[in-house]
Amino acid sequence: MPATPALRYDERPDDNTPVHTADLPDTPTRDRNIVALAWVEAPAELLHLGDDLPHQPTATYKRRIGPWLLWRAGPASGGDARYWAGDADDLQRQMIFRLFPDGNGDGLGPSGARHSRFRAWKEDLLGRSG
Repeated sequence: MPATPALRYDERPDDNTPVHTADLPDTPTRDRNIVALAWVEAPAELLHLGDDLPHQPTATYKRRIGPWLLWRAGPASGGDARYWAGDADDLQRQMIFRLFPDGNGDGLGPSGARHSRFRAWKEDLLGRSG
């Protein structure tokens, strides 16, 4: 049987199948979007991540970055979005990055540094803050 083709993030069907933290994949899913409501251990902050954004988008799972679980509410580019990263071993340890339509952003990394670029924020999640 051929592999399922990768779909654009906004073309992937929502997957509401209940999933536990240990079962969240390490790498991005390319055929579906795991929605925050499906994550059994989802913190309230994640469930409400997009409440104040245009169209109130539901957060979807993106991938693991080191010990962090990365989720996004909103579009990948060209619109208001917010990323949430939670430490898989301590979900009270959470980081937020806001991405604005012009490509600028704002968020604190685990190092305590404030970042305006998403890439720098992700590097901070990996402990490579500069």
